[in-house]
Amino acid sequence: MSLRRPYKILLPLTMFYAAPAQLQAQPAALNWRAFEVPQYGTRVDYPAGIFTPSGTPAKGVGERFESRDGRAILSIYSRENTERDTPSSYLDKNLRVRGRLDYRRVTDSFFAISLERDGLIYYSRCNFSGGTTHCFDLVYPHEEKRAWDPVVTRISLSLQPKQ
Repeated sequence: MSLRRPYKILLPLTMFYAAPAQLQAQPAALNWRAFEVPQYGTRVDYPAGIFTPSGTPAKGVGERFESRDGRAILSIYSRENTERDTPSSYLDKNLRVRGRLDYRRVTDSFFAISLERDGLIYYSRCNFSGGTTHCFDLVYPHEEKRAWDPVVTRISLSLQPKQ
C-alpha cells in the first residue's frame, strides 16, 4: 500500500473534525441551508457543506442526504399524524430498539432519541404540529461524536413547521 492512499483518506476526516471550529469561526464553511417540505410546511437547516441530496427518505415525504464520504446519512421528512399520536404514544407504537436508548427526551410537542450501536450513532427527532410530524434522522460515526454535536444541535433546534 502506498503512502498516498492513507493520506487521501485522512485528509477528508481531518477536514470533518475541523467542522465545529469552522462552525464557530467560519459558519460559511458548512454552508447552512434551509430545506423545506412544502406539502407539510416542514423547515429545517442542514449543512450543505457536508451533505448532498441522495434520494427519497425511507419514510414520509422529504429528502435523504449523504455526506460526501458516505459515512453519515441525514433524512428530513414529514408525514401526516393520522392517528393523532402524541410524541410519547408514537414512540410506544413505533420504537423497535433492542436494549436501552442512550438519550431520550419526550415532551408534549416533540421527541428526541439516540443510541449508539456498531460504531454508529442514530439520532432522531420529530416535532408534532397540527396533525403532522416534522422529523429528521441522522446516522454518523460514534468516533466523530464531538465533531457532530454542534451540527446535531443546530439541525434539531431549527426543525419546525414553516411559519
